[in-house]
Amino acid sequence: MQRTLKTAVTFTGLGLHGGKPVRMTVRPAPAGHGIVFLRTDVTQGEARVAALWDQVIPSKLCTLVANADGVSVSTIEHVMAALSGCAVHNALIEIDGPEVPILDGSSMPFVEGFLQAGITGQDAVVRAIRVLRPIEVRDGAAVARLEPADNLEMAFAIEFDEAAIGRQEKRLSLANGAFVRELSDSRTFCRQADVDAMRANGLALGGTLENAVVFDGDRVLSPGGLRHEDEPVRHKMLDAMGDLFLAGAPILGRYTGIRAGHSLTNKLLRALFAAPDAWTMVEVGEQTGCKLPGVGVHAADLPNRA
Repeated sequence: MQRTLKTAVTFTGLGLHGGKPVRMTVRPAPAGHGIVFLRTDVTQGEARVAALWDQVIPSKLCTLVANADGVSVSTIEHVMAALSGCAVHNALIEIDGPEVPILDGSSMPFVEGFLQAGITGQDAVVRAIRVLRPIEVRDGAAVARLEPADNLEMAFAIEFDEAAIGRQEKRLSLANGAFVRELSDSRTFCRQADVDAMRANGLALGGTLENAVVFDGDRVLSPGGLRHEDEPVRHKMLDAMGDLFLAGAPILGRYTGIRAGHSLTNKLLRALFAAPDAWTMVEVGEQTGCKLPGVGVHAADLPNRA
């Protein structure tokens, strides 16, 4: 069955790129509502923005959705990943600014908030997107691909010149609580040279060593070091989880990303939906439902950050 929150939960913090304070409240929504952002600071035009693949517009270093009136919300990938990983299908997200708060740079604060608020079932069946044949998009050396699989699986590979990152690969089945256990606490990351370049261009104004992992050659500059030896590739998988949830329904398929980012994953969804023979919508029964992300998630699944 579809799921939503039992009660509303509020998050406050800074936007990663704009650096401005923001207050965001995630509220329960009825079955069939989907995930919708509501800009409470917008007084003219349509203030609602649907969190869907065809609302994504090109942006630097994050996922941004906008409606026909040009009202937008950016850096949505971490909260979308948390919603997907907790199997929250319907929510109204009220936000008083153009950017989701970065919090600690991962999805874990959102997951904690959702589990504390409680998640409840609704009297409506879940419909999922079953991938029927491979779909692939490329951009130079970057590749994103979807293939048939019984549940959402993911494989990702990255490679950076920085010795502290290097080449990393990981594969996961994301059924049940795997996202919460394995990926949710992995933070966004960048190189010190990237930080300098972004700030020179008016970006990453809210970034700190507390909400991003910063690398410089063979050094990890952020206090406390890494949460996982392969935290960068885990975070890339977290991002992909959020970007894939913009499909508007859970995906039953295997996602492969090689040096892929937000833009390429969105191009992959556009390619998928442009090929009617590559997918079908299925109703999720009990047997398939247990293979979806978020089913059976408990607070005990959260990584211990003590």
